[in-house]
Formats: sequence, C-alpha cells, structure tokens
Amino acid sequence: MFHRPQLATLTDRLRQPRRFLQILAGPRQVGKTTLARQAMARFGKQAHYASADLPAAPEPGWVEQQWRIARMLAGQGPALLVLDEVQKVPRWSESVKRLWDEDGFDDRPLQVVLPGSSQFLMQQGLTESLAGRFELIRLPHWSYTEMNEAFGWDVERYVYFGGYPGAAALVEDEFRWRSYVLDSIIEPTLSRDVLQLARIDKPALLRRLFVLGCAYSGQILSYQKMVGLLQDVGNTTTLAHYLTLLGSAWMLTGLDKFAGERVRSRAASPKLLALDTALLSSQLATGFDAARGDRELWGRLVESAVGAHLFNSAPPGMEISYWRERNLEVDFVLRQGEKVVGIEMKSGRNKGALIGLERFTADFKARPGLVVGTEGIPLEVFLGVGAEEWLEGA
Repeated sequence: MFHRPQLATLTDRLRQPRRFLQILAGPRQVGKTTLARQAMARFGKQAHYASADLPAAPEPGWVEQQWRIARMLAGQGPALLVLDEVQKVPRWSESVKRLWDEDGFDDRPLQVVLPGSSQFLMQQGLTESLAGRFELIRLPHWSYTEMNEAFGWDVERYVYFGGYPGAAALVEDEFRWRSYVLDSIIEPTLSRDVLQLARIDKPALLRRLFVLGCAYSGQILSYQKMVGLLQDVGNTTTLAHYLTLLGSAWMLTGLDKFAGERVRSRAASPKLLALDTALLSSQLATGFDAARGDRELWGRLVESAVGAHLFNSAPPGMEISYWRERNLEVDFVLRQGEKVVGIEMKSGRNKGALIGLERFTADFKARPGLVVGTEGIPLEVFLGVGAEEWLEGA
C-alpha cells in the first residue's frame, strides 16, 4: 500500500502525549480517510472510526455519541477517535471543544483525528471554537512524484490526468475516468461541500463560474469579462466571493497580480487556475492522445499543472501570484517574506523572448527568474520539487 508523506507526520504526533487535535484538510478523493485508517492500525482495537458524510446531516448529538464509544476504549489504555467529515454536523466545533477540554481535565488518553474535505468550513469551526487546540495537516492533490511512484505515470500522463489516485485505474478507459471525476469528485464537491454548507444565493452561477474557470485556466480574466461570459446580472463582488469559496474547496482559484504592494494587487484581474488538471481535462472533448498533439491546448494544460503544483506544494505564508505590465507578463511569482522569484513557462505555446521575466526581475530586485520547459528546467524536474525549494534555490 502506498503511504503519503503526511502519514509519518500524523503517526509521530499521535505517539506524543495528548496535546492537540489533528486536522486532516484537503480535497475529496486524495486519501484523507485512508491516511486516518493507516494511523489507526498502531492502536489496534483501541480505535474508533465514524463518518458524518451521510445523505442528511447528523443530529448535533452525533459527535458526543461517537466520543462516548472512544472514551470507553480509552478506559483500557491509549485510544484513537477518527471523526470523518465532522464539519457536516451542526455546531460540531462547540461539541468537540467541550469534549476535548473534558478529556484534558480528566487526563484521558484519547487522541482525536478529524479529516475533512472542505477546508473553508474546517477553518471556520476551528478559528471560532478550537483556537490553540489543533494542528493542521494539509493533504493536497497528489503530486507528480507521488503518482509516478504509486502508478508509474510519466509527466505527460500526470499533466492530463492529474493527481486523483482513485481515478488512476480508469485512465485506459477515458470515458470511465471522465465519468468518475465528474460524478465522484466535481459534483459532490459542488453540491454537498459548497452548496449545502455555505451561503450561496445563486448556485447555478457558482457552477457556471467553475466551468468557465476551468476553460480559462492559466489565463487572466477580469471580473467584468466573467460577468459578460456568464451572461448573469450578478455583480463582480459575488463572483469574487464564489471564486474564494471554490478555492477553499480545492477546486479553482484566482491568482492576484503581483504589484509589490498588496493593496494594489487585489484590485487587478485574477489569473484563473484549476487546482488539479483533472478538473480541467475531464471537461474537455479532447482525449489524451489528441491533447498532446494540440500545442495550444497542451501548453495550457502544462501551465495549469505547474500552477496547481505551486499552489499545492506552497508552505503557509507563501504567496503565489502573476505579473503583467502592458504586453509584458510573468506566469507565476513566488514571494515569502523578502524573497521573490518569477517563473515563466516555455512549453506548447511559443511566447518568444523572456523579456517580461527580465523586466520583472530588474524592477522588483527579485532573485534570478526560472524558466520551465523548453531551454529551461525540465518539466518533470520542476514538478518533482516543492515551491519553497525553488524559491530558496533561485
């Protein structure tokens, strides 16, 4: 069985004396439940698992019922409780806080792990009630390295089919693979994780925004242009809010423009980015072989794969943006503290000389820029290294 690197982090924390709740946050179908079950193995029969991912939201007392079972196990020695998708229980964070604090007062040897697919809901509950009581372990989409090690994928297969391990066995039948991504990942995330659990006044608009964002992934698009393309009377503030929700659900984000000043960057048009290329390619009429032969489309997929990799591998506090000034552009900009580096793609689409990267580096006194693809860092090498290492090594 393939083990994600985060398993070592989780098991090490669970070996320590009881101090914090462990939160596993990430998109659907990337192995959060599997990771939790792997961690349960070291507790043997002293572990209890329950999931709140049900057709109807459980009653508020559901958390306490599951906790009571785990407490009985803890009476016989160190025990582990895993509450999957607990954010779908009304007022879940209040119950968890009370029960966790009671166990701490009684010095009960009960560890707790909470996997959840909706990061923005987990964060709301945590910041409201559980401040100082939890540690967060991020489980983003699988990286190229993970898909290569687990399934033997080359970089082209990863660029098209993305980082969902559950879909890997279906790629030889693209119709089944596409159906799996649409039906088991995209639809539940939109209809259950976002629409049912956040205030959405125009659910049809949110869905159309997601489709539009995937179609324009890797491109800069103003909110006014989005309103026109979506043929909706809604305002740009609504679209910006929905884009934030989609980003929190690990689906689609809008990168800000780098301007050296954060106040100015927020006013610019966002660069749309699907956070896994499977979200984009599953909606295409073009199959894998045909996509590789389409330079324009393949270039867009590669750029989306690089952007998603940077987003998924970036540590907390690192900013990912883009830069454009008139006809000059830099595809991605990484900033952490005073360190800044620009990244330019050279794959599929011919962008000519890298004048934009040179201008950006000079204007902002950034580290020497990185070129990925043709005449630069090979794509498979770049995708095998986390964002922080590229910033440090630039």
